[in-house]
This record gives sequence, C-alpha cells and structure tokens, in this order.
Amino acid sequence: MDFHPRDLPVSKTYDLMDEGGAQAAIVDMVGSGFGKDGYRVLMPKEEKTAKRIGYMVTTGVTHGLRQKNKDRNIRYWTYHHDKDHYAIVLIGAAALSKLGF
Repeated sequence: MDFHPRDLPVSKTYDLMDEGGAQAAIVDMVGSGFGKDGYRVLMPKEEKTAKRIGYMVTTGVTHGLRQKNKDRNIRYWTYHHDKDHYAIVLIGAAALSKLGF
C-alpha cells in the first residue's frame, strides 16, 4: 500500500464514543451511498469498545447496502488515527479506482 488511509477523500467523519451512535452513522452512510468519496469513523482507543463499533459499522454497512440492492464492493482500513482514536475509512471500490489505487 503506497498511501495512508488518512489521505483518502472523505465526505463525512463520524466521531463515535460508544455503540449507540453507530446505527445512526450506518443509516446515514447507506442512505448517502459510496459514490465518489468515503467516510471516516473515529472510535475511542478503548480496544473492546472500538472492536464493537468497528464490527457494527462494517457489517451494518454491508447489510444495509444489500437491503437496498446497492453495490457492496466497499474497501475499508482500520488504523491508529491519533493518540485518542482508532479510525476506519470506508470507500467504494469504484471511487478508489478513480483515484488511481
């Protein structure tokens, strides 16, 4: 990988401190679609909470796209965003190929 996920274009960043906000973020992402930009989800550095949020987001987005018969070819990366957050960047494969990756 010759880029860092932090450098990918995102249209919106979700700062989720617990599992409660994950469902609203999923609904928003699925509703908006994965056309030309991606989405970033920030999670706390608490490992157990971050794993739950990450699992909810990745499976929820895939399930939501399948329910709406939209393209489910989504790429995502999880990384250390800063000293307080992990992050997931989700972007559609078509948008990623347009960027040259």
